[in-house]
Amino acid sequence: MRQIVPQVDLIIEVIDARIPFSSQNPMLAEIRGDKPCIKVLSKSDLADPILTKQWQDYFERENNVKTIALSTQQPEKMRDLLDLCHKMVPIQDSASGANRVQAMIMGIPNVGKSSLINILAGKMIAKTGNEPAVTKMQQRIKLEQGIVLLDTPGVLWPKLENRHGGYRLAITGAIKETAVSNDDIAMYAVDYFRVHYPALLRARYQLDQLPIDEMSLLGMIGMKRGCLRAGGIVDLERAAKILLTEFRDATLGLISLETPEMVEKELIEMLAIREEKAAKKAARKQKKHSSRN
Repeated sequence: MRQIVPQVDLIIEVIDARIPFSSQNPMLAEIRGDKPCIKVLSKSDLADPILTKQWQDYFERENNVKTIALSTQQPEKMRDLLDLCHKMVPIQDSASGANRVQAMIMGIPNVGKSSLINILAGKMIAKTGNEPAVTKMQQRIKLEQGIVLLDTPGVLWPKLENRHGGYRLAITGAIKETAVSNDDIAMYAVDYFRVHYPALLRARYQLDQLPIDEMSLLGMIGMKRGCLRAGGIVDLERAAKILLTEFRDATLGLISLETPEMVEKELIEMLAIREEKAAKKAARKQKKHSSRN
């Protein structure tokens, strides 16, 4: 991607509207420079529309960045993306000089990038699937209106520093289930839903009251769904699978897992943790140096 960026006119980053910040690749900001960028908030039909608009306003504060919220349920609107490409990079300003706009499209696994490409192309170009890591190689795709897309495999960055972001990625299915524990991420999810979307939980699972701890709440959901083992013990793994499935297909309701204010607070906390780690590392290095002398 670092090698290709200088050759393209525009970057299209597909992010999940339910986790707009956690699903964007932090390495992109390092390599993009001042290159025009469109952030596509995909799966917007599954997200909280009020928060989606807040995230669009948040991202567009940055220079040379525009956003568009899309979903596979409205394929006709996806073509608005082509018009937006031309608004940001008119053909006469294209670096290729070949009467076309060259755009690199990227996104983390299972974010909806391949589905978007297929709708824009009007045929099955990119392989799609309900699990991460389907696209394996780069390919160039010619679209209407003189736009050429360079598709790239969905990749996660090497290290997930923010544990909250890691949980959100797992909840949406961006991380393979073989790498995470369903009941662990469901505990995180149900605790968030309890605070931010209590009415949706009560309505979906027919609950009069919501327990104040996540394990009791997940257990109550399991009982309502008949997830019982011998002796009437709730099978939390089955309950977790139901909760996550109903979140991912929006049966539970239109839910977003993060807000700009929430993320700003987490970034401050992460910076403090980094500084603390750096200080401890420097102290150990100084102690080691002193002991040698």
